[in-house]
Amino acid sequence: MKHDISLTVNGDTYHLSVEPWRTLNEVLREDLNLTGTKLGCGSGDCGACTVMVDGKSVSSCLTLAVEMDGRQILTVEGLAPSGETLHPIQEAFIEKGAIQCGFCTPGMELSALNLLKTNPSPSDAQIRSAISGNLCRCTGYNKIVDAIAEAGRRIKHPSKARR
Repeated sequence: MKHDISLTVNGDTYHLSVEPWRTLNEVLREDLNLTGTKLGCGSGDCGACTVMVDGKSVSSCLTLAVEMDGRQILTVEGLAPSGETLHPIQEAFIEKGAIQCGFCTPGMELSALNLLKTNPSPSDAQIRSAISGNLCRCTGYNKIVDAIAEAGRRIKHPSKARR
């Protein structure tokens, strides 16, 4: 039996009928074609599926879509909604070389957003703690930490962007 739900994803409202066992990740990727949110481990260990729900990061692979009825969801596609201007986090990831294969990037960027919205000047240790639930097999994390620190400077002082 399907359940009717309403989700606001990246500012757009969707009315869907979903089976009670389907995850938010499945609905985002398969029903809404928002494939930026990745499915890695499927058990909440890798962070590739991280999205923001009502301003907090969650693992979309562990979250049932029916539990999200009426909630506000932000995916990586919503960081730069115009598609013409990147979010400071995205700019910094590119400029600092924090992207290699890119599979972990959407989850990393949303975990970074979760940190930077309350702490735009985090220490390296705070950044590493904030992304500790996100696994990356390519970069060794140093460039990701540098990118998040740079994004924090840009968010805190937008006029200093692209120094």
